[in-house]
Amino acid sequence: MKVSNKPDGAGEEFLAFTLGREEYGIDILKVQEIRGYEAVTQIANAPAYLKGVINLRGIIVPIVDLRIKFEQEKISYDQYTVVIIVDLNDRTTGIVVDGVSDVLTLLPAQIKPTPHFNGNLNTEYIRGLGSVEERMLILVDIEKLLATEELAAIEAAAMG
Repeated sequence: MKVSNKPDGAGEEFLAFTLGREEYGIDILKVQEIRGYEAVTQIANAPAYLKGVINLRGIIVPIVDLRIKFEQEKISYDQYTVVIIVDLNDRTTGIVVDGVSDVLTLLPAQIKPTPHFNGNLNTEYIRGLGSVEERMLILVDIEKLLATEELAAIEAAAMG
């Protein structure tokens, strides 16, 4: 679990987004902007979840489809499909999600640890589960999910 610089009792803000029927949250401080989905330039031999790259104001930005990364059923992109542009250790990346709902502040008491599952389910990128009234958010550690070395290699391929 990441150590927060906030005083005890202060909440953390998460951007809530949907993939299928599930609701996820990422640290709002990592979010640079939210845009509509647009055509991407595909990269040869890239993993399936990497849709391609876009040119965002002169910066080459890899676009990752989280639905494919999470091995969910594919969905066609529509007018509600959005790309969340995130800043990870000075590396800009876009993540494709079904939709963005709102920003939620979660107090430490509202964040539960990730449950342990038997088998080969990879949960290392899940920070925990956030609960607000009737909603349950899967809180994603976006930096762990999008390994920096992986994206650096993709970026290098796009530039070369």
